[in-house]
Amino acid sequence: MPYTIAGDIHTHTLASRHAYATISENVAAARAAGVEVLGSTDHFSMMLYPEQHIRNFQFFINQGIWPREWDGVTVLHGAEVDIVSLAGTFFGQDIPCPEGIVGHLNRPGSTLFDIVTRDLDYLIASVHNGMFADGATVAQTTAMYTAVLESPRVLVLGHAGRSGIPFDIDEVLTVARENHKLIEINNHSLESRRHHDVCQKIAERAAELGVGIVVSSDAHIAPAIGKFPCAERMLEEIHFPEELIMNRGRDALLGAMAAAGLEVK
Repeated sequence: MPYTIAGDIHTHTLASRHAYATISENVAAARAAGVEVLGSTDHFSMMLYPEQHIRNFQFFINQGIWPREWDGVTVLHGAEVDIVSLAGTFFGQDIPCPEGIVGHLNRPGSTLFDIVTRDLDYLIASVHNGMFADGATVAQTTAMYTAVLESPRVLVLGHAGRSGIPFDIDEVLTVARENHKLIEINNHSLESRRHHDVCQKIAERAAELGVGIVVSSDAHIAPAIGKFPCAERMLEEIHFPEELIMNRGRDALLGAMAAAGLEVK
């Protein structure tokens, strides 16, 4: 029986620099695909620019002008932020940000992470360059992911099945459940058989442990919005319980966000 998945909360726009759609094009694609909730989560990462400055990331800061309800689609403001250390820290947390975009002074001690993410609805935390974990023990990588899930701004652990970093799945999923955080089943990851087995193992244990997941397209172009064929096929094969798919509908998703302490205003 096909799943109902009515939210796509891991998507990218031109602001990610290697994606190819505007936010309005993504909203239109979401509406056409029957997506009730669109989350826009451009990369907050060193992969975008060789020098890090608040002006490079001002796209995030002005998202308050977007209609919350846009052509029948609820639009959420997010970011996909890079995990950059075994301590579970994020890109931008060690970069001072003393001035705003036009030169006004920020609060002393402000970081790039603080300023860019402070008004966003949620964060997806992902590893894109796992070199910092080379030689690490499973205990260390597990502690990294648990620290990430305990971060108050993080809602979703992004594509952990394709990070290439081994970890104790049960321990990480248990922390996710205790903190009402979601584990991503990323359609893009499942397009490659190379990641399929790890992604499936994560999904199987999430089902057995009662951990909520979010199914995402990770779309980098508008026509991919709301399309999850590989993820849906895998979940159907393992008979994943639909009640644990937290983006099965608008109310379920917003309820999951509220449970994680991330209420949408």
